[in-house]
Amino acid sequence: MANFSVAALLVLLTADRALAFAPPTSRPCRTLLLQQSTRAAPAETEVSAQSSSAPEAIPSYPLPQQPQDSSAVGERRKILKEPALWEYNFGLQDPGLTLPHGITPRVSAPEQYELTEDQIRTLEEDGVVHIKGVFDAEWVEYLRDATGHQVSNPHFWAFAGTASKLYDYIQRNIWQTNKAFADFYYHSAMGHVLAQCGRTDEVRVSTDLLMVNPNKGFKWHQDNQNGGPVLDHHGRDPAEYGAPVYLKGSHRNDAVDEAAVFVDIDAEGLEEYRDEWLEFRTMPGDMLVWHPRTIHKVDGPSDGIWTSYRRVLGGTVAKGGSMYHDKRGTGGVLSDLGRHGLEDGDKLSSSFFPIVYPNFDKKEAAARDDGSVGRDPRDIVSKIGGLAGKASGEKFSSFFKVLGSQAK
Repeated sequence: MANFSVAALLVLLTADRALAFAPPTSRPCRTLLLQQSTRAAPAETEVSAQSSSAPEAIPSYPLPQQPQDSSAVGERRKILKEPALWEYNFGLQDPGLTLPHGITPRVSAPEQYELTEDQIRTLEEDGVVHIKGVFDAEWVEYLRDATGHQVSNPHFWAFAGTASKLYDYIQRNIWQTNKAFADFYYHSAMGHVLAQCGRTDEVRVSTDLLMVNPNKGFKWHQDNQNGGPVLDHHGRDPAEYGAPVYLKGSHRNDAVDEAAVFVDIDAEGLEEYRDEWLEFRTMPGDMLVWHPRTIHKVDGPSDGIWTSYRRVLGGTVAKGGSMYHDKRGTGGVLSDLGRHGLEDGDKLSSSFFPIVYPNFDKKEAAARDDGSVGRDPRDIVSKIGGLAGKASGEKFSSFFKVLGSQAK
């Protein structure tokens, strides 16, 4: 894992039919719906809160293959079923997708997307910023297809997370196994956007997660395991649930331990943040970027049944000059199970943490393509074994509180 202080990112790309039950509101709060993001967006991408929710404003793209029919009127059925053990795949996967805009894989330079100074300051002050229209319809379709291929061909590294029932499908370090996502990092404007957000001249991917449908949601937490950005929620959220909610300015709090995952927003020290919520209804092609310590949540349907897709590519990026930090003994180790050879305090420079800005590295990309980059059984045993101690168990307990909260 990298030791850094940059943001988290979410790119919203597609969603469709949605039947839902609204979760109960547990406390009075001030919800700022799109207020911040409308202020920060460039004039040519501004969309009012009213038009953001209008169905006609959302492009219509074909859904990935649906393993289970969910169209029956009056009946709520999961759009994705849990894969059977024999359905999981191993090794590298390549959906064989054509990149948008005539991009040649491993040749073309990454695309760019200019932010305004106002957007960058919004991230620094509020701890989160909504950036509209970063990716066009071609990128939206590309990521939808990549995700559709992945859930139809589940990888073994998704087994533990999917079996936990946290998500209908969840896989860490998806770029290591699925070429389509690696190509997205190498060639899209993602790296340029994050470099501007972090005011840095270099961006490396530390870890990522492909997350499809968070069942009953993910309660108030900070991203100490992932650290930073979330990249792609290919989908419009249902009106009643699914929209990410943030405590404005909470990245500046000093009450929550940096090792904690689950956060009790009624705890002492969070008084100035707990009642000012920022809720975002993003559109296909938008990005949502936040600081890793910004406290946030996402609510799922009360019955845990998603009848539409909510697809998020989340993760962490490290700024230039970051050092490697061994998180053995904490929940963060789950995103660092590769045999990269880095020691605590080393400069973060490795094909296991690929550079995506100002340009991808062809040698790092080749190492990924030949299978040299990936999880190693020896490191899995040694690093996860470090969680067994009492002290580390206490640090890790916050993560299990999050797991437990899903059943409530």
